[in-house]
Amino acid sequence: MTPTPQVMKAIVVEAFGPPSNLVIKDVPKPTPQPGFVLIRIKAFGLNHAEIHMRRGEWAESMPIIGIECVGIVEDCPGGEYPIKTCVAALMGGLGRTINGSYAQYTVAPVGNVVPLSNSEEVLPLPWEQLAVFPESYATAWTCLFRNLEVQEGQNLLIRGSTSALGRAAANLASSCGVSVVATTRAPERHPELLDMGARTVEKEGPGLPERLRLPDESKFDAVLDLVGNSTLLESLTLVRRGGRLCLAGWLGGLEPIRDFNPLLQMASGVHFSFFGSPIFGSNAFPVSDVPLHDVVQMVANGKFQAKPSKVFRFDEIQEAHRVMEGGESNGKIVILGY
Repeated sequence: MTPTPQVMKAIVVEAFGPPSNLVIKDVPKPTPQPGFVLIRIKAFGLNHAEIHMRRGEWAESMPIIGIECVGIVEDCPGGEYPIKTCVAALMGGLGRTINGSYAQYTVAPVGNVVPLSNSEEVLPLPWEQLAVFPESYATAWTCLFRNLEVQEGQNLLIRGSTSALGRAAANLASSCGVSVVATTRAPERHPELLDMGARTVEKEGPGLPERLRLPDESKFDAVLDLVGNSTLLESLTLVRRGGRLCLAGWLGGLEPIRDFNPLLQMASGVHFSFFGSPIFGSNAFPVSDVPLHDVVQMVANGKFQAKPSKVFRFDEIQEAHRVMEGGESNGKIVILGY
């Protein structure tokens, strides 16, 4: 007798379009192949990339989207992780080339999985809090300490600081002795950013360079631009000679830069780089390079706070996407597992 295929609940993109197209369905439970880990998902964070996937605006996406999660190892054919290990998983094709985390289970490449605890009984933080870390903190850490190479005592500007990635960057940088200047479009969020360690906060928008003068009239050692193409050329003018600019987000939209002429618009002596988290898991950017476990322990030990801005149930995914798309998230939105 042929065994009955196992099924699971998953949130499926029925057709590209609005949040109402995210529908919960019964689908086959995935089976891990060697080199992959089967994870029972306990919680997952939402990301702006998933809005674009849901709309059909991303180059690649699967019917089950979702680029990160935290959960428990249920099967690992290669034996890299013992059963019941608590892990975080991010990227590695999740939601893009393999079905992602909007489900009860997912399979992630071994190289894109990070252990957090040996068992659920000794978790460093609750699941909904652990779900804040994988994509946002791994990306923030890499932007800060690999692309920008920030150091204690330097001045860092973070544009788009109230996003989940911006908050992660502000937390990490300030905890390492970097002087952070943050920007946001929402003045009511200034106190939150100051509490996270920002030295000062400015309103994101026209006239920003004139409002960002440092005490000695110098420029910034580093700029992390999460607003994107609409502010990139301006950000180049805010970096000192020998300083660094990293582009890592598109909160201002995906519209490309028109008529960019490096001869006239590129700042001399400024190092400009880009970081996109889909590269995680490659030989150049292994997830093991990111001390995610140590970052979680920093929060568990009270060095800084990292909590979800909003937590939704699995069956509230449509409302969660509406909140994120409407710019109401004010940080990381987390979905509890089914």
